[in-house]
Amino acid sequence: MDTQTAQKAGKALWLTQKSPDLDNLQIDVIDVDVPRPGPGPGQVLVEIVAAGVNPSDVKASLGHMPHAIWPRTPGRDFGGIVREGPASLVGLEVWGGGGELGISQNGSHARWMVLDQKAVRAKPENLTMEEAGSIGVPFITAFEGLQEAGGVQPTDVVLVCGANGKVGQAAIQLATMAGANVFAVEYNTGTFIGHANSPIEMLNGQTQDVASIIREKTGGHGADIVFNTVGSPYFEVANKTMAKYARQIFISTFDRAVPFDIFNFFRGCHKYIGIDTLALSSVDGARIFDKLKPKFEDGKLKPFPINPATCYSLADASKAYASVLRGTSDRVLFKP
Repeated sequence: MDTQTAQKAGKALWLTQKSPDLDNLQIDVIDVDVPRPGPGPGQVLVEIVAAGVNPSDVKASLGHMPHAIWPRTPGRDFGGIVREGPASLVGLEVWGGGGELGISQNGSHARWMVLDQKAVRAKPENLTMEEAGSIGVPFITAFEGLQEAGGVQPTDVVLVCGANGKVGQAAIQLATMAGANVFAVEYNTGTFIGHANSPIEMLNGQTQDVASIIREKTGGHGADIVFNTVGSPYFEVANKTMAKYARQIFISTFDRAVPFDIFNFFRGCHKYIGIDTLALSSVDGARIFDKLKPKFEDGKLKPFPINPATCYSLADASKAYASVLRGTSDRVLFKP
């Protein structure tokens, strides 16, 4: 793309204040003149081709992220093409995600985004731009959580709570890739909709005694790692499932206060691990993508299926945002 084309105005989502609720999302679509601002020293200008929409993007628009800066363009994940910057990077098809994007600086729900050069990474050639733009936060969160829990070993029993959410699906891919014995639970279904590298056992949290079943199937051992993507709704059953020295990972919750049995906690030598990917910058995300990229290239990790019906233009931002928190099973994307 030549300089004249690069300087044409593009569209961007623009948040100036928190929205009262999902039925009254206050999201503007504005025209932006690319050179104001353009990339500064150590930065590149990325033309966004596809950008995932995450629950954290929507929650930020509702004012649930008190450290978010207003006004701003939201969006944490992206697949795009470098259009301005060092000659060696211009034209590169890139992917990524970061905690600062759309929170403390303008993000990816726009045609154009300024990005730190250190966060620039070539996307896997075998992924479409839509697939690359969908990876971001879910896989960064799953990878970081499992690493903070000490990594997954083939001898581990892993339980993923909220398995059909995007982070849950990513965690199952990573855990089965490591060779672990993986159980999964959802509240109202016994069907897993994601990809796994080996068979998993999916349990229905509404109709089955999850802890008893896992104890029985593991000879009384229980789960070595619990990836609790939902928080409070699974807190009790997750604790009952934990083996000696088990680790439980938290990334979200509905209720902040939960009943906590201190005795069972210290007698079980348990560890609780909190993961907040807003603390991981796009540079941190790029380093994680360095480790994930070979696995996507050789097919051990799979991108989320892309449903054209949940690929939105920026003009349909309110519909796209609301669908994420209302529980669509598809990955929601913008195609600016």
